[in-house]
Amino acid sequence: MKLETIRFKKPDEGYAPSDDSWLLAHAIESENVRGKKCLDMGCGSGIQTAALLIGGAERVHAIDLHPSAIATTSKMIETYFPNTHAQCTRGDLFEGIKGKFDVIVFNPPYVPSDELKWMEVDGGEKGREVINRFMSQFPKHLGEKGICLLLASSLNGIENIQAALHKRHFKTRVIGSLKLSFEALHVLKIEWDG
Repeated sequence: MKLETIRFKKPDEGYAPSDDSWLLAHAIESENVRGKKCLDMGCGSGIQTAALLIGGAERVHAIDLHPSAIATTSKMIETYFPNTHAQCTRGDLFEGIKGKFDVIVFNPPYVPSDELKWMEVDGGEKGREVINRFMSQFPKHLGEKGICLLLASSLNGIENIQAALHKRHFKTRVIGSLKLSFEALHVLKIEWDG
């Protein structure tokens, strides 16, 4: 099955697949996720969950704050991947998540905003409020040889994000980019350093 053949639905409260979603999904396709235990943070429409399952992930745990995103992703799994080990949980970032994962993927709300009005896109000051919370929490859930794929905008200060991750003993590199009219989107591959 190809990702482009799936008809993704926009959750009532959540994000319809857009340029950033597809950029991250194609980055997942470039990684070896076969047989891996994976976490799709902020699953939305389920596009990243689908990319992980198509790539052969052994297990996928999808989490989102919005009940409609959980319902939408669950329906997508039921329709296209009925015989897989995938589950959906409602939660705020790692709330209720136990254990470690081989792969964690996250397309966070990253648009700089004065307030978090639209939770699926508003990222707070410099668009990094949710990203900073994520960066403080994901290390205890990433396996020793695990990878994290994080989408961020040039408006978020990619160098600052990378510097913060290096201080937490991670190495990072950009594995996908997309230039838009007023920003560039980047997928950071994050691994333990050492």
